[in-house]
Amino acid sequence: MRAEVISIGTELLLGQIVDTNAAYICLRLAEVGVDVFHRVTVGDNLDRVAAAIADALARADVVITTGGLGPTEDDPTREAVARATGLPLVVSDQALRHAESLLARSGHPMDRARESALTQARVPRGALVIHNDRGTACGFIVESDAKAVISMPGVPGEMQGMMESTVVPYLRDRAGGAGTVIRWRELRICGRGETAVEDEVRDLLHGRANPTVAPLVSLGEVRLRITAKARSAEEAEAMIAPVEAEIRARLGEDVYGADDDELHAVVVRLLAERKLACAVAESVTGGLIAHKLTEVPGCSAVMGLAVTSYSDDAKRRVLGVPAELLDRHGAVSREVAVAMARGVLGLGRADVAVSTTGLAGPSGGRQKQPVGLVYVGLAWRNGVACTRLMLFGTRTEIRERAAKKALDLLRRRLLRR
Repeated sequence: MRAEVISIGTELLLGQIVDTNAAYICLRLAEVGVDVFHRVTVGDNLDRVAAAIADALARADVVITTGGLGPTEDDPTREAVARATGLPLVVSDQALRHAESLLARSGHPMDRARESALTQARVPRGALVIHNDRGTACGFIVESDAKAVISMPGVPGEMQGMMESTVVPYLRDRAGGAGTVIRWRELRICGRGETAVEDEVRDLLHGRANPTVAPLVSLGEVRLRITAKARSAEEAEAMIAPVEAEIRARLGEDVYGADDDELHAVVVRLLAERKLACAVAESVTGGLIAHKLTEVPGCSAVMGLAVTSYSDDAKRRVLGVPAELLDRHGAVSREVAVAMARGVLGLGRADVAVSTTGLAGPSGGRQKQPVGLVYVGLAWRNGVACTRLMLFGTRTEIRERAAKKALDLLRRRLLRR
């Protein structure tokens, strides 16, 4: 079964609101084996919405709309669905009673409430009304020429309630109860760029129909998504497993987790498993590493000290970085990064420490020390290490990449303990 999702609202096109509805709908459709090949966003214009629905009906078995079901003139979805399906609009007694009940309970004057309720109760003739237990506007399902249009409000909570209570069961029944399911696993990778990852698994990315493997890129990391379609969740998982094992074997410890794993959470887990304490000293990242680590519940058991030493004076007075190192090598140097890590290791009475120093820009760079130059220091009880990085992007992106790289280097050190 093929579906198409249409998000309706001029505010979406203006970028005033991020369209989380379409992502949620597509996620739920994938879980029940419904293919989505197109997603469309259209403003609050009756002609354009009607045309988008008609185009979608020519391509898909089911068209799902979200938004445009309010009581005002700029809510065109009801009229657009009626025009695209050739069905007249009628007042649904069920939808009318629901809207009037909620409006009266909310204390609205009933003369105005009646008009609003009548508007929201209009549905294409023969439509199945979808109850809305979180708002006044009911949704509806229209079946036409062996196809279906499903319309829901744009308020995320209202739409999600309708998806769970009515739309997902309806689609399962429409598929005869014997449809397919889609499952996926995302492997999360740090330490290699997109090109290097693709080179390693190129044969798995191409020429494979089921399961498929696709790369996804986000700031500071790469993800490989393995997607399988099967008759059951168990069968799909069994198809994913050998592909996942092959990727992990090829990429080794570059794979730091899967699905919802976050790099900072993996670091906290490794520290806890090894019963080790960590300390952090940050300059260029300005507390970002500590922020990420402390987002993880239970972090207090493994991290006792975090220092943001942005100035040379703070590096010298708080962390004990020798003044001669700062004078001779400058704050952005291998020597200072190591000294920062050693300093916070001792202050925090930790087992391992990580430090960052660098230039995030946009100004301040020089020929020998350009913007994007970052040093990450590591120190433990009987050793030190330092990595030189050349990062790119905006100031925010450089800081984020530096923080992720520092966490990844710490993770790799912990794996060797």
